[in-house]
Amino acid sequence: MTAFTGFPDEGLAFYEGLAADNSKAYWTSHKVAYDTAVRQPMLDLLADLEPEFGTGHAFRPYRDVRFSKTKTPYKDHQGGFVEVGDAVGLYVQISADGLFVGGGWYAPQGQQIQRYRDVVDAPAGAELERVVAQTRDAGLEIGGDRLATRPRGTPPDHPRLELLRHRSLVASRSWEPAPWLNTAKAATVVRDTWRAASPLVEWLAASVGPGTDARPPSRGDGRR
Repeated sequence: MTAFTGFPDEGLAFYEGLAADNSKAYWTSHKVAYDTAVRQPMLDLLADLEPEFGTGHAFRPYRDVRFSKTKTPYKDHQGGFVEVGDAVGLYVQISADGLFVGGGWYAPQGQQIQRYRDVVDAPAGAELERVVAQTRDAGLEIGGDRLATRPRGTPPDHPRLELLRHRSLVASRSWEPAPWLNTAKAATVVRDTWRAASPLVEWLAASVGPGTDARPPSRGDGRR
């Protein structure tokens, strides 16, 4: 493993080409570019961040098309994830669109939704309000899967109704391609964003508890 020095332009160009030709033929002929300009830089980035945030892993580039209407075989991005709790952690992604960084509760498992609602409904939910406000003030966007109405039995005037609607809760920020992505500054941006998201991630890890069959993030459920 080498020190992270940025995401080369070749990596973003690789994904631009993949968008035009998501085929095994393209992948095979450009795999060296993926290995050297996408996957290895992601592994180096995660290694650089490991002393502060913990061990991360890079996702496989192959899509699971078994239950998908879209049969393109390869993901249009490279993601990395540091797990903090079941379905809770820190995420980073590089693609032709640039850099995407976030953290939170991504894919509810088992009784996690009910535990989350129980805490948010109680006086302790005021702490989540404070953490969410702090996260927004740091420049991150709050998102996640939400009910269109409200949980059954929740009064319409509940002071934390908007938070109770969430079935996942994430904070994120994105950057379009820029020259600094080719440099070690990209690690600083990810580090600063993960630090800003960490209070929310830690609150969620402590509050939603363990899940069953927890799975890591993928673009289809708001994590890109």
